[in-house]
Amino acid sequence: MKKFVLFSFAVMMLAACNNQQNNTTGHVEEQTNKEGTAVGGQKDDHGCLVAAGETWSEIKQSCVQIFNVGQRLNPLKIQEGEAVISAFVLFNDDRSKLELFLPNESKTIVLNKDVGETYQNEVYKFDAKESVLYIDNEKEYEAESK
Repeated sequence: MKKFVLFSFAVMMLAACNNQQNNTTGHVEEQTNKEGTAVGGQKDDHGCLVAAGETWSEIKQSCVQIFNVGQRLNPLKIQEGEAVISAFVLFNDDRSKLELFLPNESKTIVLNKDVGETYQNEVYKFDAKESVLYIDNEKEYEAESK
């Protein structure tokens, strides 16, 4: 009886170890469904993993999780009962440009540095010193005060 229990345990351990197949880089291969598409791996046109919250950044030329690397700006006008959806700002390495990630916008907006710590175009102006975003000269988003 002991041999049977040990044998059963050994078979279960081998089966569990063989359950994940590794590729040559040591990463677990993506599982595919019957249609051959990756499960849980929906990617956008740039290859960003949507389920992981990745989005393409023009100024970084890579996929980013903007909520981890960007500066959060909260809307100043909030309707009661509506969800609060933040905007995000991401600077390039030398801070000569920034990228705006706005809710309900499919594309990001890149602003060039203007005077001092302001970045702007015809519609948008971000004051980095105050952490305020103006849209059509109206104060719309602001970073949380700490």
